[in-house]
Amino acid sequence: MKEGKAFLKSRMKWVGLVGLVLSAFSLFVHFLLARFTEDGFSEYQSSVTVFSWRPIFETSDLSRTSPLYRRLWRPVGQLESLHPDANPRGYYAGPSAQTNGYIFVRIQGGFHEIRSSICDVVAVSRFLNATLVIPEIQQTTSKKGISSQFKSFAYLYNEDQFMAALAKDVNIVKTLPKSLKSARRNKEIPVFRVPHSASPYYYLHNVLPVLIKHSVVEIVVSDGGCLQAILPPHLEEYQRLRCRVAFHALRFREDVQELATKILHRLRAPGRPFIAFDPGMTRDALACHGCSELFQDVHTELIQHRRSWMRKRGIIKGQLSVNSAKQRLKGSCPLTPEEVGILLRAYGYSWDTIIYVSGGEVFGGQRTLIPLHGMFENVVDRTSLSTVWELSKIYGREVNLEENYPKAPPSAQVEMKLDAWKNSGPRPRPLPPPPAKPKTYNIEGWWGWVAESDNEPESTVVELRTNAHKLLWEAIDYIVSVEADVFIPGFDRDGKGHPNFASLVMGHRLYQSAASKTYRPDRKEVVRLLEEIRGHIYHANHTWLTTIRRHLRSSLIDGLIEESNKSKSSSFLSHPVPECSCLRLDSGETSSNSSSNTAHLQVQTALGVVHRCPVWMDGERSSSSKEKENEEDIDENDPSSSGLFFQHSGSQDVGGEDINLKEESQFEDQEEDGGD
Repeated sequence: MKEGKAFLKSRMKWVGLVGLVLSAFSLFVHFLLARFTEDGFSEYQSSVTVFSWRPIFETSDLSRTSPLYRRLWRPVGQLESLHPDANPRGYYAGPSAQTNGYIFVRIQGGFHEIRSSICDVVAVSRFLNATLVIPEIQQTTSKKGISSQFKSFAYLYNEDQFMAALAKDVNIVKTLPKSLKSARRNKEIPVFRVPHSASPYYYLHNVLPVLIKHSVVEIVVSDGGCLQAILPPHLEEYQRLRCRVAFHALRFREDVQELATKILHRLRAPGRPFIAFDPGMTRDALACHGCSELFQDVHTELIQHRRSWMRKRGIIKGQLSVNSAKQRLKGSCPLTPEEVGILLRAYGYSWDTIIYVSGGEVFGGQRTLIPLHGMFENVVDRTSLSTVWELSKIYGREVNLEENYPKAPPSAQVEMKLDAWKNSGPRPRPLPPPPAKPKTYNIEGWWGWVAESDNEPESTVVELRTNAHKLLWEAIDYIVSVEADVFIPGFDRDGKGHPNFASLVMGHRLYQSAASKTYRPDRKEVVRLLEEIRGHIYHANHTWLTTIRRHLRSSLIDGLIEESNKSKSSSFLSHPVPECSCLRLDSGETSSNSSSNTAHLQVQTALGVVHRCPVWMDGERSSSSKEKENEEDIDENDPSSSGLFFQHSGSQDVGGEDINLKEESQFEDQEEDGGD
């Protein structure tokens, strides 16, 4: 009996031991799965995660054939004959097997500056018959704390796609030969800090002789663009090369592209079109253009501090203190999100329209967007359309970093107390005073250093890593903005007075789908109109609404023509027409539609587009061509496009409104007769 009990106990011990071993093995397997199966887990995570955005729609979805829908969302008929054509025209030799040497490029700056600079250095490499080394992006080098699994260029763009797409244009290699690598480490190769918008002759007379002599040169680009925007006529093929780089070769790395595609699918899931809005309100832009008084808090001091810093370094000229009200009236300041919201509501976009806020972070924080959220229910950005897991996945595996913020120096009084305590006699000494709590300064949060120091603290590694992350955020926003049904910018200049993120988006949309709705409002005119009703801005009359609609409608064409004179001289990519476009005429167009043809011809003449598209592109009559013929006549001839300003459709009063609808329709009819 005793032997049976002992056997039973020993057996139970073995069973317990086996259970513990199996439990430990199960935990080990789970840890391995969590570490090495990120892809499968992310799919599971995205399938069960509840996103923060839940679309709210009250108005019924518009019929795609209704005049109101056509006014708000349909492509611009006068631009539908423009199509992308960046292929060489005429004889175009491939890259030479024997080159003059290697060009190594280091690029500094933000997203739009990096993109513009890459296009320029490719054109310069072909111009000098040089082999281009994959450029190094300073914001994404390893010392910025980013994941070690990415090289500098590959952190943002797809290297293999870049090299394959330009194989017939330029010789490109990933790294320098070993002999030249050591020379670069020893700083034995010549370095050129090229000026912004340098002419081709600068490279021909200054860089080329040194390149031939040393077989390698290093070019540092810091101002976003190292080749002038407008080239001589005999160098027009280099403009099309720029287009091939920007719109075909520069593809973001695969996981960034995939996340942007997911966000696009989630935006379009409700089955409605959406607007992409880029505020353009960055600290540098506000400081450069003297718009500090748009804010009435610490942000004003921060902008003034940055303006002072820019003046000391010669980035900008002029007085430190600038009248922001006058700058705003001149159209030199960004339109605020509230002002853009008023424009869109006045034009006829309902309160449940989907608006995607792009272009990185808005200076001033989310409170700057509160008025826009008040006017539109479905205001979203990348954070509300993706999970934390999805965003962190594109960063790669990064090491944990400790915050090493600069500590404030001890005050003189504290030092005196410490010295007195150390030099005191043998009597019982009191405990030393507690050390002062170090103050931390977070660049994206509390800006306490402004009140205590004239010098901005140096960026920590965490902040440098965040700046690299911002490039990925803007890459996602760039893809979404280019594909949006409608795009409207709040500002089109950066902190150096050059075209910014929004300008590149508008240029890409102009190249890829010229007819897509892209508003280019005249800020000076918009501010003037807003000042007219400043006292009753949310209760505008129908005459003012019609004026706003006329302005926004004309900005689709007139704003584009104005951009060809204003922006193209400083950034070719913001207006790649006519060099990278061609005309495709529908085979069904006849002389019966002479008024439409005349309007199209006027726009084409103003833009300078004369090149006909290849024959294979002709003869494809658009399915909406019949509607397009009469679009200009009936586009705004719909009473339902009016309604009360800033009022939900479900709360409109019926009595007395029919008269207003009829009156406004008459204004819109007059606009159509005398406008386009």
